[in-house]
Amino acid sequence: MFNRRISLFIVLSVMLVLLAACGNNNNENNGAKASSPSASSPAATESASLASESPAAEAERTIQHVLGETKVKGTAKKVVVLEWTYAEDLLVLGVQPAGVADIENMKKNVSLPAELAADAQDVGTRQEPNLEAITALEPDLIIGVKFRHEATYDQLSAIAPTLLFNPYPEEGNGDQYGEMVGTFKTIADAVGKTAEAEAVLADLQKTYDEAKTKVAAAGKEGQPIVLAMAYTNQNAVNFRLSTDNGLAIRILENIGLKNVYKPEQFEAYGFSTKDVEALTTLQEADYLHITNDEAVAGMLSKNAVWTGLTFVKENRTYALGGDTWPYGGPHSAKIMAERAAKALSGQ
Repeated sequence: MFNRRISLFIVLSVMLVLLAACGNNNNENNGAKASSPSASSPAATESASLASESPAAEAERTIQHVLGETKVKGTAKKVVVLEWTYAEDLLVLGVQPAGVADIENMKKNVSLPAELAADAQDVGTRQEPNLEAITALEPDLIIGVKFRHEATYDQLSAIAPTLLFNPYPEEGNGDQYGEMVGTFKTIADAVGKTAEAEAVLADLQKTYDEAKTKVAAAGKEGQPIVLAMAYTNQNAVNFRLSTDNGLAIRILENIGLKNVYKPEQFEAYGFSTKDVEALTTLQEADYLHITNDEAVAGMLSKNAVWTGLTFVKENRTYALGGDTWPYGGPHSAKIMAERAAKALSGQ
């Protein structure tokens, strides 16, 4: 009997040890699962997503512009633009600017690729932007132009990273068309839209090709032209006559036209300001014009010099529309090419 009791005690002891060991193993395994989620679990997926997205979103990049280099953290989303061309550039890329200088006049002068958002804030004039209004928007990027905003560059940079560009290169330092394309690509880079920018430029080239074909079909390939912006100045009409280095003339050359106006000196802004007498040496050219001053037509109809010009008498004057912007980006270039081809071909 005694031996049986000892045997039973030994068996029970072994069974208790085994049960305790199993319990410990289960606890350890459960603990491991709780602290290390599987790769397919929601927690693991979210963690991997944050790990992959955060560095790119927070990465600091160096953007080149006319005043040197500016550090931009991540991809700019809230952008203030102090020149109409750059608002146009953002819109054609699908980005709504948070603030724009002189919105009212921009809408009158520029054919925009998309409607400006209703909540976009006006931040003063292009010449004198309102620094308080800009600060209130808390932008992460400001874009301006050198000849207007260099004097306030430090103040603007204290608000947000600021890029300034120079659309009017000095003689021998490139041309306005090349600068326009380069600036457009830089802005696209700053807002994470490089692929969209390439698509816009490809579409622009397609527009040139189609417009050139239309001009040639109308018998106007190589046609001498003069391009003018006409406006009233007191009791007279002045004309901004586009020069060969100007952006607008490069656009018209791309569709097969030839500028005949030659200035006496290099014109940094791409045009000379002249009176009606200057047109007497250009009478054999077709006259293309951008006019949004309603008083111009009435004043010219009473001007003997104007009414005596050959292109006026032969009805070779072609309106491109007051919102054709000759100082814009790829979208403005597309509009000008399309409208010029349509007008010259009589369509």
